Amino acid sequence: MADAQGNKKAKDYHIETPPVQQGFFVKGAGNGDWGLKNRLSKIFNPDTGNTVMLAFDHGYIMGPTSGLERLDIEIPKLNPYVDVLMGTRGAIRTSIDPASSKPICLRGTHDDSVLKDDMTLGSGLGLGIEEIIRINAQMFAIQTFIGSDGERDSLEVLCRAVDSGCRYGIPILAVVAVGKQMARTTEFFLLATRLLAEHGAHAIKTYYCDDFEKVAAACPVPLIVAGGKKLPENEALSMVYKSIQSGARGVDMGRNIFQSISPVAMCKAIRKIVHEGITDKEAYEFFMEENK
Repeated sequence: MADAQGNKKAKDYHIETPPVQQGFFVKGAGNGDWGLKNRLSKIFNPDTGNTVMLAFDHGYIMGPTSGLERLDIEIPKLNPYVDVLMGTRGAIRTSIDPASSKPICLRGTHDDSVLKDDMTLGSGLGLGIEEIIRINAQMFAIQTFIGSDGERDSLEVLCRAVDSGCRYGIPILAVVAVGKQMARTTEFFLLATRLLAEHGAHAIKTYYCDDFEKVAAACPVPLIVAGGKKLPENEALSMVYKSIQSGARGVDMGRNIFQSISPVAMCKAIRKIVHEGITDKEAYEFFMEENK
């Protein structure tokens, strides 16, 4: 076991040096099998290497939320402007047209509801790999709690999901949960993202932070930045722009899309940053023009 005492603080992240690719455009997936790479190429755009995910899995702990009272009405409006749908099996089965060709990232863990004071005691595996195959999802999302009482259990769940995913060529998205007792510092995200990657996750959903370029450089798999709480549209677009500029390979936005004053225009503006490389200022101008 590595001794934590006497370690020197990491400092040389080679930020200016791009990741060494191993014959495949998705970071860290060069040694995966064909099926795994095929699914990843549906999650990440092969032309840009990036992705825009639409997160609408909030109801599994929050119940109905503003903007998502009717999944069957709201999600189809946004579907054409995102790359991936991120939801629960109940939401997918009841509210998404099976004829849709949009890739699915399926939420695989269960957690306590928001009625509980502390939701960081860990996640349980809510469904098996057979359900991922049945729904024909391209990615399996596993909630993880690093630094909380539930860390051991959630890492156990992650490891079992990685085992099953690798067996059937299904990539695992580890989702970094930040409990109310944990600070959203660079040091925390350096630890959490690297730890989850070394446990076998094929991509990691995390949050933007100071010195994010260090976090992205030190993590051997792609990082997807969560939208988090609702922000003013210009601030949300700025976060997307800074995330991509700092090395993120995509965003997974929920409330900052479906609670926007114009969700479709917000989707389009985010997409322009992620896939066309425009600035946050240009994206906000585009958003305002679309919203007229």
